[in-house]
Amino acid sequence: MTGVVHALTVAVDESKVTPGVLGFLVVALLGVATFLLIRSMNRQIKRIDLPDDRVEGDEVDAPPADGEGDEDRRQR
Repeated sequence: MTGVVHALTVAVDESKVTPGVLGFLVVALLGVATFLLIRSMNRQIKRIDLPDDRVEGDEVDAPPADGEGDEDRRQR
């Protein structure tokens, strides 16, 4: 058994083992896919329409003046 393991380790020279064409293709395809996904994501983000924080100025946050808004309170 030891002779077989030794023969296999000698047969595979570590300086000759390379990723090869298949390894290059996998890495290249992953890079292309990542580029396309990022480009698509940027397009989708640009399409998002965020609402404004303020609505018609600061009037919404101001308290009602002298009796204004009493009708709204009675209706609730």
